Amino acid sequence: MMFRVAWRSLMTRPVRAAVLAAGFGFGIAVMAELLGVGQVILEQAHAPALSGGGDVRMYGPFGSVPSARFVMSSVLGAPDLARQVKTVSPSRQARLFLMTSNGPIAVAAKGGIPSLEKSVGDSEVSGVSSWIDAPGDERWKHPDSAGVLRAMDRFHVVPDVPARAASWAEWLYFNGRTRDGRLRVYLTFLVGPRADTAGKRRAGVRLQLERDGRSTNYAAAGEVDERSVIDGAPDLDVAGNRVRLDGVTYRIALAMSGVSGDIVLKAQPGRSLPPASIRGAGGWVSGYVVPALAGTMRGTLRVGHEVVTFDEAAGYHDHNWGFWEGVSWQWGQVAHDQVSVVYGRVFPPADVADPARVPGFLAVLGPDGPLGFSTNVVIDDESTGRVNVRATSTGVALQLIFTADETVQTAMATTGVPGRTPLDFFQLGGAYHVTGTVAGRQIDFTARGSAETFKPR
Repeated sequence: MMFRVAWRSLMTRPVRAAVLAAGFGFGIAVMAELLGVGQVILEQAHAPALSGGGDVRMYGPFGSVPSARFVMSSVLGAPDLARQVKTVSPSRQARLFLMTSNGPIAVAAKGGIPSLEKSVGDSEVSGVSSWIDAPGDERWKHPDSAGVLRAMDRFHVVPDVPARAASWAEWLYFNGRTRDGRLRVYLTFLVGPRADTAGKRRAGVRLQLERDGRSTNYAAAGEVDERSVIDGAPDLDVAGNRVRLDGVTYRIALAMSGVSGDIVLKAQPGRSLPPASIRGAGGWVSGYVVPALAGTMRGTLRVGHEVVTFDEAAGYHDHNWGFWEGVSWQWGQVAHDQVSVVYGRVFPPADVADPARVPGFLAVLGPDGPLGFSTNVVIDDESTGRVNVRATSTGVALQLIFTADETVQTAMATTGVPGRTPLDFFQLGGAYHVTGTVAGRQIDFTARGSAETFKPR
């Protein structure tokens, strides 16, 4: 019935119907053509030849790639990828302003390494003979492990957030354990907020020794020059204690009441997790980097009248920075043979971000570089002395079950939230059982590791 009514309506005015039909047909044809042209334009816009040459262009999730030298040396430089990569050319784009008598003129600028840009076929510069490498370009062409390590272990300027400035802290953390598990070392060099003295920052060193299940703690406090910290870290001097990075080796000298001596951590090149930061409202930030996910630690310590010597211990080093009032976290790490695993999650204050929406992370590194990474991570530490970690992503399906046999509990002042139950900080030592697959490799091992978490007091 409806079809008959529509047909009679059209036939009463055939000329109008014909014009409408032709118009609709032409409109559809134009739309199809525009879609086709748009697809071609989109493909051309992504063509490497039009955007500077090369076969693959790499971007970070928010623009430029942080720790680009780490990506070049430890990711693209890993043996399984290095055989397939001919040349890597780092570049950076920015907007500059040319100041003229008629006002500023915005200019889109791109910087790169001349020889590398030419090697990937950048037609814009390939014929410019005067564009040659500068002396400083060599560290980009051939990134060395020592330079990459120092760059990722740098300290940060305190952000201009007066309301949170008092809770700012940044620290170098080291831990080590002997093969028999009888000795464990936890060491922190911390630089806190600005001191009352102009140009100075509060700082401290804390050493925790666990020998045969017995824990002892030592500490020293002082002030450090803020400019020296920013310019020189991870080289630090705090109250007679110091850290020096020599190549890929951290040399630590301790001089505290009750303990003194030297500790050396040699990092395994390529076994690092590059810097990452999470940000929230009001300028809040928390950052994390693992320069030495695995390494070898040795040392000689004079504890009272006793000398403690250890060698070939399993070592680890990470680095944290940010505003810490109202913050808590979950964290753990384990290494076995040629595989290192680190996981964690930060819980920010509720006024800067929804803690439930901040994802956790898990990273797995092998002897030749990263094996897998996941942000789909569940960390269940409700049971006392037991942590169950599950991580899944493309190429990662891993479970870690941690059973603690060592526990150190510390009351924390900065993590408390007014009006709520204060939190205690737990450092745990024990055994991980790790099973699953990473990058197509079966993982199944048991090894000693560490974990941290917070519980209501």
